[in-house]
Order: sequence, then structure tokens, then C-alpha cells
Amino acid sequence: MRVPVLQRAIDHALGCVESVSPASLSLPTPCAEWDLRMLLDHSGDAFDVLDESVLAGIIAPAARPHRDDPAAAFRERAERFLRGSPWTGTAGRTTAVGDRRLPTEAVLLTVALEIAVHGWDIARACGEQGAIPDSLALELLPLAPLLVHDAARPALFGAPVAVPRDAPPGDRLVAFLGRDPAAWR
Repeated sequence: MRVPVLQRAIDHALGCVESVSPASLSLPTPCAEWDLRMLLDHSGDAFDVLDESVLAGIIAPAARPHRDDPAAAFRERAERFLRGSPWTGTAGRTTAVGDRRLPTEAVLLTVALEIAVHGWDIARACGEQGAIPDSLALELLPLAPLLVHDAARPALFGAPVAVPRDAPPGDRLVAFLGRDPAAWR
């Protein structure tokens, strides 16, 4: 199990959330049509997906509550998840997602990808660099095309953005998911 990649993604995002202030919640983000509050609420929901996947073996669509302090809620949920380490014992398990069953490890890796990239989004919205650490990006880059297919792009991601071949791994990762690293420097 690639547990360390999930832990490193969460650690990265926690560092990025440190830049959030109440005044920044209305700032635009690299996620089109989302302000920082909406992005934090969405990103925090990833921990519900983790809990549901690992503990219940099913991810069910649900209305998530709006939080008064989404940055604090994100930190609390991330730290609670890291303390509990519920990903142990997931090898060979599956999670129901809609009418399909996926390996739970695939769900954990998908959440790691989302959390890492949304950490970058959060940092950039706050005017910080928030670069995804090279080692984390290098582990997620080969997984990204397996986890994000073209059919999902219109609803979830923008088209890949061209970046130079020698761009840092984190820039290549966010560009694959439709973000223009140069536009958010």
C-alpha cells in the first residue's frame, strides 16, 4: 500500500492551509468558479470520502455541511485522519463507488492526488507558492493518467495545460489536471 503518498499529500495540504485567513475566503482559486471557501469545503470533504471508503467500504453521495471556518475544519479533519491511521488493513479490500467496486487503495490514491493538488490551489489562492514537493509529485505523476481519464475531465477537470518538459514535477502534475502554473505565480 502506498500509504506514505497519502500522508505526504495531507502534510503538504496542511502546510498550504496555514496561509488561509478569514479575509482570504472570498479569493478566487485556480478551480474555476470556486472561491477559497468553496475549495476548502470541497477539499475537507475528501476526509469523509477516506472515512467512508476505509471504514464502511462505500462512498455515498451526501450533502456536506457548510462550515463557518473551513480552514480550521480542514486542519481538524486532516489531523484526525492522520492520528487514526485507518488505512492500515486496506490491502485487498474494495470500496463501492456508485455501481462499481474499486480497490480501496485506488480510492486512497485518488484522494491523495486530489488533496495534493488542492493544497497547491489553496496556496496559490492565498498568494503563496505552495509547490507540491518533487518527491510527492513524482509519485503521483504516473498515477494521474490512470486515475483521471478523459471522460471525467469535462465535469471535474480542465484540459491539460502545456508546460515545458523541464518544468518542475509539481507544475507538470497540476498542468495535467488543467491548471496553468504560470498564471498563478
